[in-house]
Formats: sequence, C-alpha cells, structure tokens
Amino acid sequence: MKVLVATDAWHPQVNGVVRTLTSLAQSARSLGVSIEFLSPQGFPSVPLPTDPGLRVALPGRREVARRIEAAAPDAIHIATEGPIGFAARSYCMRNKLPFTTSYMTKFPEYISARLSIPESWTYALLRRFHSTATVTMVSTPSLMTELTQRGFINLGLWTRGVDTEAFNPQHSIDLGLPRPIFLNVGRIAVEKNLEAFLSLDLPGSKVVIGEGPLEGELRKKFPDAKFLGLLENPALASHVAAADAFVFPSKTDTFGIVQLEALASGVPIAAFPVAGPSDVVGTNPIGVLSDDLRAACLGALHVSRDACRAFALTRSWDKSAMQFIGHIKKVVIGKARKPRVA
Repeated sequence: MKVLVATDAWHPQVNGVVRTLTSLAQSARSLGVSIEFLSPQGFPSVPLPTDPGLRVALPGRREVARRIEAAAPDAIHIATEGPIGFAARSYCMRNKLPFTTSYMTKFPEYISARLSIPESWTYALLRRFHSTATVTMVSTPSLMTELTQRGFINLGLWTRGVDTEAFNPQHSIDLGLPRPIFLNVGRIAVEKNLEAFLSLDLPGSKVVIGEGPLEGELRKKFPDAKFLGLLENPALASHVAAADAFVFPSKTDTFGIVQLEALASGVPIAAFPVAGPSDVVGTNPIGVLSDDLRAACLGALHVSRDACRAFALTRSWDKSAMQFIGHIKKVVIGKARKPRVA
C-alpha cells in the first residue's frame, strides 16, 4: 500500500512534526506500507512574519494536483493545516476522494500568543478543516477529549514513539557543568514558555538546546543559562543523556516527543500538569508534574532513571505506525477512484 502524506512541516525544520513523519515512514516500510510526502520542497516560500526562521510554502493548485496524481497513492493523509494541507484537502474534495488528517499542533494557542487573535476564531477554522476527514488523528486521550468538547468529530488515537537505540543512557557524555543539570530541548519561541524554566531558582546548571526567535532575548535576560544552539544526533542524544532532569515548561504542545527521548535516555521529566506531560507521565514514576515548576524540577532529581528507560522501551515507533496504518485503511482509494497519473 502506498500512502501520500501532505505536510507543510518538513526538513530542514527540526520539530516534533518532522520527526514524527520521518519516523513513521521508516517504521511503516517494515510493515509493508510505503509513505511518500507532498512537502514544501520545490515550492516557492516566504518567511513566517512572527518567526523569520520558519518558511511557509506557497503551493500552486495545479502543481499540487500534478504531484498527487503522479504519486497515484492508495490513500491520502493530510498532516498539517497549512497552505499545502489546504491545497491537498481541496484536491480531495474536488475529486471526491476520502482522506484522513492529523491534529499535531495547537495553532489556536500559538497564534493567539504571537498575534493576539482569539483562539475561538482559529478553532472554528480548524474544526471546519478537519470536519470532512474520515478520521482526524490525535496524539493523546486528553487532546481527544478536549477537541471533542470543542466540536471536532471522527477522532482517532495515533500515539508517538521513540528510537530507544539513538536515545540511550549509554550515550551520556561529561558536559563539564555543575550538577544537577536541568535541560530543555525545543524551539526557542514564545509558545514554549521557556522563561518559566529559566527564571527558576535552581541549583546546578540550566541548559537549552535549540534555536528560535526568542533566543537572543533570552540569552541576554538569563546569562547564566547555557544555550547550545541546534544539535542533531548523535550529539543531541549524548547531551540529553547527560542531564539530570528534563524540564518541559510548555503548556501548548499536543505531545512533546522530546519527553520520550529524554525518558529513553534515562532522564526524568519535570513539567506542568497539562495535556502532553500528563498523557506521557501520568501516574507513572517517571517524572514530577506540578503547578510549582521549581518543585517539579527538584522532585525529578529523585526519580529512578531505570524506571524512565523501562517506560520508554514500551513506546516504539512500530506501534505508532500500526495505529496510523489502522486508520489509513479506512480511506483506501478504489482503483476506479484513484488519481490518474498526469
């Protein structure tokens, strides 16, 4: 079976959506499913006004149609609600083709934080976008409950996984910093709520890995924190494994794959008790969730690193891919309805 995934987020971006889709393709291949991508590559693009480091593709309707028809997929999945996602959705609607979608980013909260646009406006747009999908896949039960309460329909669970070979306690290195080491990995942007972490009175060292529009401002405001920039594996995995606690201050992430990567490295989580961390940590002895983030950070230092690793070993990308494929099978396109090769 061949699946075409339409996505606005793609390499060289480094984020949870890109990592999820890349890992999905790798695991699906071993399950007999080929995944191709309708991505921003080859389309003109412009920088995002509120985050110039990110670019938004400007896909042409004819070119989107040509790429879909050339791929001749057995099923179509729309991963993001950007210009490519909307173009792929329009194509499916015009040709009366079934498709699935996924809700991977809390755009209403992100947009509201950056542009002061009411969340209700964006939720109304997203509700309409996803309403015509056979299944809208979400990453956690709490997100499914939240979206149901907001009027979204046809929701299905698609959890996330982690590469436990790449992220492993054995990859730890000596960072040469005072301990304990409190680490955060992610985009340095307003929606990640990094200031809530960096402003804490904590012993040892605070380390941030990533880049983004707030990096310069936060570097000046918190000179004692160590900003290491963007790291990729194997350097990323070795730095994660070197930490004593992984601090996840975001209140808007739908999941946060970096949490699983930390756990696979034997590093406990410290976070607010919100969707994302609550779904990952829950009542498992692998981290501390508290409205008092400082207390969560200090409490995480006493969590068993072996328990964190053991938990992560049960969260494979293969299981995630099987969930995805189970939903995709509901929208397999019949031969008579399959897009014609241009």
